[in-house]
Amino acid sequence: MTGRQIVGAVLTTIGVVMLLWGGVFWTDRDTVLDAGPLKVQKAERKGVKVPPIVGGVVLVAGVALLLIPSKRKV
Repeated sequence: MTGRQIVGAVLTTIGVVMLLWGGVFWTDRDTVLDAGPLKVQKAERKGVKVPPIVGGVVLVAGVALLLIPSKRKV
């Protein structure tokens, strides 16, 4: 595989993941109270949403890099 094909495969994979998940999300847990055996935590879901159009553009760019024929000199 050439470098262009590797980049194309990576972009294609990232584009599919972006379309399926819609972004990157995580849960932030903060300890509100810690008194001996009693521990109270607050969980908050945070993340970065990615518009579907961005995932589509990345996917199309990756597929284009995979499908463009390579020019080789003989």
